[in-house]
This record gives sequence, structure tokens and C-alpha cells, in this order.
Amino acid sequence: MWPFRRRVRGGSGRALRRTLLVLVVAGLLVAGFLLFPLGRYVFEDVRDKLGGTAEISPSGVTASASAPGHPATAATDGLTNKYWGAPAVGASLTASFETPFRLVGVVVYSGVSKEPQEFRRGARPTRAELLVTTKDDKVHKKTVTLNDKPGKQETRLGISDVVSVQLVLREAAGQGEGRPIAVGEIEFFKRT
Repeated sequence: MWPFRRRVRGGSGRALRRTLLVLVVAGLLVAGFLLFPLGRYVFEDVRDKLGGTAEISPSGVTASASAPGHPATAATDGLTNKYWGAPAVGASLTASFETPFRLVGVVVYSGVSKEPQEFRRGARPTRAELLVTTKDDKVHKKTVTLNDKPGKQETRLGISDVVSVQLVLREAAGQGEGRPIAVGEIEFFKRT
């Protein structure tokens, strides 16, 4: 009977359990703090995919340079028969917005026309950078490769509190004398 009727002091193990509980709570707090940005990103990404989208028009559009007869505003007029003509690689188009919004996508129509024969007659961008500025002046950079074909080309994003988007042309095809690099249209989409 001796090994089975052993008396144990009343407080033994209590300090160990308390210490383990404090360590577990502290570990959960640290993990929550470290994983919060990732968790928020995943949450917003799911909302982007499950929610609807709507096109949003910029309140202003400017360009660092434009070819004669092809102003920056032609890239956001809702038509693809006119275009913004950039005189050279490195030119940029900046769209600004009155109120911050969640930018979920950008669509670019490159070239002078959606018609294949006309499309090949003009210069068109093949690589560009999107510089997205948020209301806290943070800039998000995304490099976009554009196919050398007519039609819309979509880029998915997921950036909150956007106040401006700048498209900087980095490479182009079909360049030549008197052939500005043509961006037929650029559209911005927000989450609804």
C-alpha cells in the first residue's frame, strides 16, 4: 500500500502551471502581433475576390510628356480610338483621385487601335511600372509586362487607400521617327 498512498503537498505544480499559462498567452500575443499584417492581407484579398468591382474615373490626368495631338486625357476618355502618345521610353502618365479607394485592378489597352493591322503601325509599350501612392504617401511599385497584341491587358492589385497611380513606360516595340508610344486607354477598378 505504501507506493499508492503517498501524500503530496497541496501546492506542488501550481507554479509550473501558472508559468506555462503565462508563456502560452505571451506566445499568442507575440504571434498575433507578428502575423497581423499577413492576416489582414489575406482577409482583404479574400474580400477582393468575393466582392464586386466597379470602374473609377480619375479626377485628374497628367503626363510628363505628350506627342502633339495625343494628350494624357485621351488615355482616360473611355474610348480606344484616341490615345496618349509618349514621345519616348521613360515618359509617365499620372492619374489622381479625389477620395482614397481600394484599387483591385488596372486594365491597359496598348497601341493606336484594337484592329491588328492598325495596331502594328504604331509604337506600343511592352513593359511598364505602376507606382501606386496611398494617402499616407507610401508608394507601391509593380512591374507590368504587356503583350504585344491588341486588346485589354489586366493587372490584379490589392492596395487600399489609393490616391494616385503613375504608369511609367520602360520598354516599347515598333518605335520609329514620328511614332509616339501609344496607350489607347487605362482603366482603374475599385472594390464595391
